[in-house]
Amino acid sequence: MSRVEVALGDRSYAIDIMAGALDRAGDLLAPFARRGRFAIVTDEAVAQAQLGRLTASLDAAGIAHAAIILPSGEATKSWASLERVTDWLLDREVERNDNIIALGGGVIGDLTGFAASILKRGCGFVQVPTTLLSQVDSSVGGKTAINARAGKNLIGSFYQPAYVLIDPATLDTLPAREVRAGYAEVVKYGLIDDAGFFGWCEANAPALLAGNADAREHAIHRSVAAKAAIVGEDERETSGRRALLNLGHTFGHALEAETGFSDRLLHGEAVAAGMALAFAFSARMGLCPAEDAARVAAHLSAVGLPATLADAGVAASGRALVAHMMHDKKMEGGRLPFLLARGIGRTFLAKDVDLAEVAAFLDEAR
Repeated sequence: MSRVEVALGDRSYAIDIMAGALDRAGDLLAPFARRGRFAIVTDEAVAQAQLGRLTASLDAAGIAHAAIILPSGEATKSWASLERVTDWLLDREVERNDNIIALGGGVIGDLTGFAASILKRGCGFVQVPTTLLSQVDSSVGGKTAINARAGKNLIGSFYQPAYVLIDPATLDTLPAREVRAGYAEVVKYGLIDDAGFFGWCEANAPALLAGNADAREHAIHRSVAAKAAIVGEDERETSGRRALLNLGHTFGHALEAETGFSDRLLHGEAVAAGMALAFAFSARMGLCPAEDAARVAAHLSAVGLPATLADAGVAASGRALVAHMMHDKKMEGGRLPFLLARGIGRTFLAKDVDLAEVAAFLDEAR
């Protein structure tokens, strides 16, 4: 087992990574089972693939449990699901000092974390992420949210988990497309500030995507350690450091909105296209070498991720995509900060981007 610590004073917590960890979850989660029980939130796909492993381990440890199983998919991050989950938790008489288990991908983790943050003004929760995207990104750092008509993740809170337990073996049950989508959040850490890790990704992505256990564990540990360090420095994005984690997301969320937050374009696929667009826009503005932007797009394409608007299946005008961006939660004073790049591993936050130039660039990119 490898461990990463998120250093946040009295809200610090551990992230444990180990293949087969779900089969030992009873022992590993026992310290968080106040009153010897857990309420579990999961979805239909994860319940079929992984819930039995978790509950068998809890049974072996003598820990009582009950589970609510929600529909799979982005549509579950909704007011209706939040109401359903909180009512169910209240029916289970969950108390402030109890911990809820979020078993699933980013949708379940975000929804459960938000429910925990508001239930009785805050109870505990632990993350047991089962997708690559949630293991390397959304389970760490305490961002919780649901979606609204106006856009993605617009209603939520910063609320840290008590513990994160990552079992890379859960990836073996995922469709290849889901693993590829999660890989976008892995390669992001190299593009932000670690050109050496991007080079590792270029060399090892085929093995990781094919199921090589060593490659997967290395990528997960490296990604989690990178995110934990940034969150420890800037938990609530007050200094701008944590904003770097949004690379690709401003473009990507607009693409998701245009495709109806549906399976037409998974979140990781949108982030991949968004990162390629961010580098291409940076090159167009003379900030980034064109060869670096081309290298990023080539790598994403090589692993089967979208690197262009056409790859993402988006034909909307630049004006329409910018209109989606106007609902971004990072909008401040009528200006939208963008994550741009001076090269691979040299991402920075730009607060003076002209949205008319972004629209023109997106029209050219079509």
